[in-house]
Amino acid sequence: MSAMVGSATQPVIVLKEGSRRMRGRETQSANIMVAKVIAETMKSSLGPRGMDKMLVDSFGDIVITNDGATILKEMDVEHPVAKMMVEVAKAQDEEVGDGTTTSVVLAGELLAKAEELIEKEVHPTIIIEGYRKAALKSLDILDEIGIKVSPNDKGILKKVAKTSMLSKLVAEESDYLSEIAVEAVTRVAEKVGDKWVVDLDDVKIEKKEGQSLRDTKLVDGIVLDKEVVHADMPKLVRNARIALLDASLEIEKTEFDAKLNIETPEQMRAFMKQEEDMLREMVEKIAATGANVVLCQKGIDDLAQYFLAKKGIMAVRRIKKSDMDKLAKATRGRVITRIDDLRSEDLGKAQLVEERRVGEDKMIFIEGCENPKALTVLIRGGTQRIVDEAERSIKDAINVVRDVIVEGKVVAGGGASEIETALRLRDYAKTLPGKEQLAVERFAEALEIIPAQLAENAGMDPIETLVNLRSKHKEGKLWYGVNVFEAELADMYKLDVIDPLLVKKQAIKSAVEAASMILKIDDIIAASRLEEKGGPGKKKEEEGGESED
Repeated sequence: MSAMVGSATQPVIVLKEGSRRMRGRETQSANIMVAKVIAETMKSSLGPRGMDKMLVDSFGDIVITNDGATILKEMDVEHPVAKMMVEVAKAQDEEVGDGTTTSVVLAGELLAKAEELIEKEVHPTIIIEGYRKAALKSLDILDEIGIKVSPNDKGILKKVAKTSMLSKLVAEESDYLSEIAVEAVTRVAEKVGDKWVVDLDDVKIEKKEGQSLRDTKLVDGIVLDKEVVHADMPKLVRNARIALLDASLEIEKTEFDAKLNIETPEQMRAFMKQEEDMLREMVEKIAATGANVVLCQKGIDDLAQYFLAKKGIMAVRRIKKSDMDKLAKATRGRVITRIDDLRSEDLGKAQLVEERRVGEDKMIFIEGCENPKALTVLIRGGTQRIVDEAERSIKDAINVVRDVIVEGKVVAGGGASEIETALRLRDYAKTLPGKEQLAVERFAEALEIIPAQLAENAGMDPIETLVNLRSKHKEGKLWYGVNVFEAELADMYKLDVIDPLLVKKQAIKSAVEAASMILKIDDIIAASRLEEKGGPGKKKEEEGGESED
């Protein structure tokens, strides 16, 4: 990029050679197109009649899912705007754990509607302001129509969990799995003041292929995908006193280069005996605290295993850091980094620690922990793909149950809340001055993409569906939405299709923030990539060639 200065013909270089720049309308339409493409990809997987995606990575590993967050995470997107759309899904997933497809489809539709206005010479800033007002109004409307529910009403919670699972591969078992999700969350929920708090770190999810989804169960404690390290160790310990170690039961090798001159077999023996004594001393220290189970984050030497087995102590090694944190919380023990610091008051407690065979492998069950809130959902399923998808579904279900307990309000699904919100937004738009009114109307239209897409995925006519839905809502039928299984309109609340209010609100927030950010961009300046031909490696080769001559 160059500019002429005065009468001189010397160009002034502003950007590096090879940089590309896009400006104004061209930038906006390119960005909106990318966002629309991402939304188009996601649209077909919306709702219970949505299709699945098969994602194959560079190693040939396959993921089959219709979980919005997973699809976007596994899709290797290049364009910066596409990356922003992936962030929308991430934010939605981390915040409420469900509604990722909805938020991305909504963001894409908001941008498509904005493009229509930009073509009519409405400035992006006015559109953004209109969208912001529409979003705030939508949140108020949703609050108004949301139905208050009691956090102890397991019936409603189960319906919410089941609704989140209906769109997944595991839909056939949604009845059974939603019960597990509700049981898990209600057991870890606690009331702090007048608010409910749910710490999902208390619920550990472990999966093992084999048997069927029906064999998924809730374990009262922690399950580790590990086995006891030595054959002579006990496989079952009652009234366990558990040492949690973030230290290896091995002899530290010297860091610097040291040479040992061993000339006689006696010296060799003495050297080995010293190692043996050090390991024996470590085990003695652990045993002295009264520990009968050792859970170690690092390695355990073969000799140390033998000494532990002789003492009748069960040991497990190489446990993940995240699992160690969960174990510390569950058994109320302290993770020790130096064995010398281990005291009997640092030990965790559990009623039972046992190695059991699960499928073809063995797993360690730590049950009846000191902290009764520690739970594990052990997922079973016919194949690895089913187990993986079941894990994603159960995580979503657990999250939505948490959302209802925390927020205390629900709305009907099937696009009912979106249609109602759109209807009321149109009335609100009439009270606004100037061009903002257009933006709010477009926002209302964008919300209707959700019921329209649900209808399309169920093989219904989306336009006809929308027209009929609007007239039903005008008659005051608040919870009318798309019943995708029967391909008809119905009262979704009576059909037990229920979503947490929190998910709907977060989807609108995420979508509006992303759309506004993308609309604000009117200039893309991309630096040139380093050319491989002229890279540093080339030069070395040339230099090497010269020296050989």
